[in-house]
Amino acid sequence: MLLLLNGCTSVSYYSQLASGQWQLLRAREPVEKVIADPSRDASLRAHLAQSQKARVFASEHLHLPDNQSYRLYADIGRPFVVWNVFATAEFSLTPQNHCFPIAGCVAYRGYYNQSAARGEAAIQRLQGMDVSIGGVEAYSTLGWFNDPILNSMMGWGDERLATLIFHELAHQRFYVKDDTEFNESFATFVEQEGTRQWRAFRGLPADNDSKFKQRDQFIELVLDIRSRLETLYAQPLPVEQMRESKAAAFEQFRRDYRLMRDSQWAGDKRYDAWVNAPLNNARLLPFGLYDQWVPAFAALFRQVGGDWVRFYAEVERLGELPGTERKAALKILADPDR
Repeated sequence: MLLLLNGCTSVSYYSQLASGQWQLLRAREPVEKVIADPSRDASLRAHLAQSQKARVFASEHLHLPDNQSYRLYADIGRPFVVWNVFATAEFSLTPQNHCFPIAGCVAYRGYYNQSAARGEAAIQRLQGMDVSIGGVEAYSTLGWFNDPILNSMMGWGDERLATLIFHELAHQRFYVKDDTEFNESFATFVEQEGTRQWRAFRGLPADNDSKFKQRDQFIELVLDIRSRLETLYAQPLPVEQMRESKAAAFEQFRRDYRLMRDSQWAGDKRYDAWVNAPLNNARLLPFGLYDQWVPAFAALFRQVGGDWVRFYAEVERLGELPGTERKAALKILADPDR
């Protein structure tokens, strides 16, 4: 396959992907083996034991794939499994897409080495692109391999780990090439509804923690600045005036954030570091990818009476539509009165 790639850069990039995945696969070991080993860290063993209860629930109640994924553990010795590099043109929110044989086209390029990711980002900046690097604790191979629980996921609480297992198994359950918004919104809905049912299964109350409300409000604020920038970039302005207007829009976003933080969140500063860091188009990209169509999938789930098997069948039907028809159908589901 490497011989079919165009240029030394492509060969180098795909080689690091293959090497990184191979190292991860070699590090895997059965979770049950780790749990049963008294020489292993006690908190790790307890955390993994709780994860396996959620793993069983995922297959038996959410009808997600019943395989060895997340029944294995791997310590990769670093805080992130990959670093994703996002890039856009200076006056655009359209991501620079990268296409792969299995996953199709996605809005980022992943690196198993942080230095390599930084090198790619530097090259993109020299070409005048807006660039952002994000560390990723986990990802799905879409069922091609049995994905393990990673040490990079161990800093989360038991419930957060369960939600990630639901999310990543949803990618294995169904995936559409070249439609990141569809895939991530689908997996995010399965994660959210799966978590609600997981809490109910354990006799816990619905989670009304204010931090989730704050998260939703923050995402809405980010999507608002994205919308305003898209309107700005559509105008035929001179380059310098466009740059000034772009900078002003980001400053307005910061002011709006501080107002919301101080008036509605009692000064909670959980998002301060993100907001106060240098902002550009690329840093905004992930926010539209993971939740754009969640309301549409929620509406579809209600239409089928909360039946997971029927829900997945309808999701597959949507996935088989041409891209424009699929998007139109999702819009109707999300807002049937439009």
